[in-house]
Amino acid sequence: MIKIAVDAMGGDYAPKEQIEGAMLAVKNISDIEISLYGDPERINRYLTNSERISIVPSSYVIAMGEKNPIKAIKEHPDSSMAMALSSLRKGESEAVVSSGATQALIAGAHILVRRMRGFKRTAIAPVIPSLSGKPTILLDCGANLEIRPEHMLQQAYFAVVYAREVLGRENPVVGLINIGTEDGKGREIDKEVFQLFKSTDLFAFYGNVEPKSVLDPPCDILISDGFTANIVMKTMEGTAAGIGKMLKQKLTSSLIAKLGALLAKKALNDLKRSMSPEEIGGALIYGLYRPVIKAQGASRAYGFYNAIRQASLIVRNEVFTKVEKYLETTKEALDDE
Repeated sequence: MIKIAVDAMGGDYAPKEQIEGAMLAVKNISDIEISLYGDPERINRYLTNSERISIVPSSYVIAMGEKNPIKAIKEHPDSSMAMALSSLRKGESEAVVSSGATQALIAGAHILVRRMRGFKRTAIAPVIPSLSGKPTILLDCGANLEIRPEHMLQQAYFAVVYAREVLGRENPVVGLINIGTEDGKGREIDKEVFQLFKSTDLFAFYGNVEPKSVLDPPCDILISDGFTANIVMKTMEGTAAGIGKMLKQKLTSSLIAKLGALLAKKALNDLKRSMSPEEIGGALIYGLYRPVIKAQGASRAYGFYNAIRQASLIVRNEVFTKVEKYLETTKEALDDE
């Protein structure tokens, strides 16, 4: 059985959606066991099926708007998030899923789980929708505002293994987010990364990819530093939300528009589903000793279920073991900082 630790108290709609997501996961995934970390009284209000689900009591919840995440993790080892992460370090679980505060989760993962040996910089890597229907890995979405080219090489290789083992891509291709497609474009870091990726035989490199192509990319993986990729991700989220509101306004503006919306209801629902982050569930934090999935803070049950499903796929396909072997055998990845 794959053992997954769930921070049941982290998130905008915790613990209800986390618990319902966990119950959906054990219903649909036959080889997992889930430990819910949180307040037993609150958890039991919603837990109607305890098959392969256990409760581990915790007495503190790290707030979504926590101003000092490192302090919170260190001062509250009894929090649901810290206890779930500690279970990973102790070998009591094989993956952690949390909708809690992002910075607290990253800080806690560094303190309590530790980095994978030889991996220099962690990265937040959500899987985003695309117009082709094949999701794309986007990284780094906020872990490192400044980074060295060789660290991005490690992150890109991790993404390649993930794309192959979890997304089923036979020969994943990496693209570098830049202001133009021509060689020599961008900042100094972009030029250095371009040359490094171009010369490596670790993976196939497409070249530069402009932000306008993010939803219809010519590659499986899009990479940049934490500042740039985070802006790309948040711009996408804001644009999608804005278009959704505009569509709703237009489709309810008149009787004819409402009739048209009714006729197009299935197509609109399919579009909404295909572009929804809930279909993926969460972002894997690359470079840790073991898998930690950051589910969206606003995750509902279905999205949280998909985050758990993602965690189970990562463990089942031994993604971390394969990356560790690369780090052990590739001198390039073990260069000192």
